[in-house]
Amino acid sequence: MNSASIHGMRGFGLVLAAAVCWGTTGTAQVFAPDGATPLAVGALRLLIGGSALLLFAVGRRQLRWRGWPPAATATAIGAIAGYQLFFFAGVARTGVAVGTVVAIGAAPVLAGVMGLLFLGERPTRRWLAATLLAVMGCTLLITTGSNVTGDDVRIDLVGVILAIGAGAAYALYTIASKDLLRVQPPDAVTAVAFFGGAMLLAPLFFFVDLTWLAQPQGVLVALHLGLVTTALAYMLYIRGLLTLPTATAVTLALAEPLTAALLGTLVLGERLSVPAQVGMALVFAGLIVLTTSVRRRQVAVAPTTKPTLHR
Repeated sequence: MNSASIHGMRGFGLVLAAAVCWGTTGTAQVFAPDGATPLAVGALRLLIGGSALLLFAVGRRQLRWRGWPPAATATAIGAIAGYQLFFFAGVARTGVAVGTVVAIGAAPVLAGVMGLLFLGERPTRRWLAATLLAVMGCTLLITTGSNVTGDDVRIDLVGVILAIGAGAAYALYTIASKDLLRVQPPDAVTAVAFFGGAMLLAPLFFFVDLTWLAQPQGVLVALHLGLVTTALAYMLYIRGLLTLPTATAVTLALAEPLTAALLGTLVLGERLSVPAQVGMALVFAGLIVLTTSVRRRQVAVAPTTKPTLHR
């Protein structure tokens, strides 16, 4: 295996590790004290994660005040803040199952389209097959898993549109980050995007209940969500973007609900339905197809797969 192929597989592993970190979010929130609303948790994890990323970038002397393309920088910051607002608003209107499926399913498709339009990255047939398998698997996992069994599934048009907006925001963040990585170090890109997004959402703290943070358990949950599922996860994700196409990275992130389902079974004692188990198998199949695709693509275009910037 040549160096370009190794870089590609390393990127695959980094994004997959990020998805595993994201997958712990649901389990962590189960242990949050009463009063910890999704909107409060979303704003707080962004503030903690963004602050940690900023301190890390400053400590490594990676943060530079010049050379930030205004459009890409504003897009990355706005997308991070917008994802939180769109997702929680969509879930509030159309329910957790439908909102999550729409957001997760829309993200890789939109990322593929945006990658083609803005970066010239052409989706491959293997990516299409892998994405289809993974999205189908995620749909089964989320809609038939034990944590949502018995819930009323409702379709609200505005809620679905908001959930699609969340998927678009996630895809836009990835696109903007790819652009910023050409001129800035990865640690600086995540620091600016997440701390900037946290500042945009800071006014929410005047309207949400934060009394649950007075409990030690609440502090631990907040720190885990901020440091592990946000700061660490996106440090891994941004490094994976150095060597992976946008669409591939977003599809790999579909390992998140797979991780959540496994943790629900192993940690929370949940029992997965047969359709949910089929969903897990489909996600695994999609990731295997994508792994093969990444390896073959890296070998085929080895001379041009080096990251644009190493700093």
